[in-house]
Amino acid sequence: MTTPPTRREPAPNSLPDDGLPVYDAHKMLAGNTTARIQLDDQTYILRLTRQGKLILTK
Repeated sequence: MTTPPTRREPAPNSLPDDGLPVYDAHKMLAGNTTARIQLDDQTYILRLTRQGKLILTK
């Protein structure tokens, strides 16, 4: 039986305040392990691995 990866919150001030938007991958995935991301006429797949890493494929 495998357990889902633990969800780690970033440490406060761990990222530079460079004005770039930050998106929470767990919210994007909405409890799933995959989500589709549309950019113009291309569809990408965002996948959360068992090791808690993200993979983006075309």
